[in-house]
Amino acid sequence: MFIIILVAMIWVFQNDVLKLSIFHPKIEQLDDSSKNSNEVAYLEKIDNFIIKEYSKDQVLLHTIKADIYYSYEVGPSKFFQVEVQTFDELQNQGLTMVSNLAEIDKLGEILFSGEVNIKTKNGAKHELDTESLIVLSDAGKIKSNKDISYLGENSTINAQGMDMDIDSDTMFLNGIVKINQDSGAIIETKNLSIVHTDGKKQYQSNEETLYHSEDNIVTSQQGVEIDMNQNIMNLLGKVDILTNSGSTLKSSNLLIDQSNGGEIFKSNSYSHFKSSTVDIEAKKMHYDAVAKKLELMNKVIAVYE
Repeated sequence: MFIIILVAMIWVFQNDVLKLSIFHPKIEQLDDSSKNSNEVAYLEKIDNFIIKEYSKDQVLLHTIKADIYYSYEVGPSKFFQVEVQTFDELQNQGLTMVSNLAEIDKLGEILFSGEVNIKTKNGAKHELDTESLIVLSDAGKIKSNKDISYLGENSTINAQGMDMDIDSDTMFLNGIVKINQDSGAIIETKNLSIVHTDGKKQYQSNEETLYHSEDNIVTSQQGVEIDMNQNIMNLLGKVDILTNSGSTLKSSNLLIDQSNGGEIFKSNSYSHFKSSTVDIEAKKMHYDAVAKKLELMNKVIAVYE
């Protein structure tokens, strides 16, 4: 009789028994998920955050403003939509840095990541993208040892790192530097300085430089100077030009005028042009790379085959 009653009860409540056996593992899984979530949850959240950081001598180093601030039990504090303003020893404003994300590590250093906009005390503006940009207020510097992408005038510049003095309008892009111009031309060099003093926008490197356009490859031994306001480039020292037709042109201190969408090579130094049919030497040259028109001037000596 007991067995008959037990079987009958199981038959009546079989759906409930099945539900318990099915959902029990899922309930345990949710509990584990909730536990993992609590491990990374923030300890504190502050909207419209602002803080002032001082040196050991109670000199204001910088202020930090953020739309949202999070602190965590494990890991650095994070700032979203953050602005950092630095100050010098006389409490004059230095750099203003704006980014969508920043962190503070255990050493108290501010690390920016992603898109960063920098405005110097003289009004010069820099826009860049990097994995990590560190503000060293005590040393008056900002730097990055990570790959960096700098938005220049009519170009994008990629480098292997960056250093900048807070009181200076000069930025140094370190390591191998590649400038991708909007025109399609590419400039490859090393250790490029970017100067924005007194309204100037100049790039400069003392390293060997390669200029590569659609029809020409130019190498310079002693570096490059670029005036971005004028769209004029100076390739320094001995210069070799190789055209897509196979002809070569050797000269020195070459000026490349890219204004008005052009590409004009000029040199007032000894120039030597050589192709499969002609060998010409002169003391001055002018080459319109768009029109493919070469002028060699002053004491021209030509040998035709």
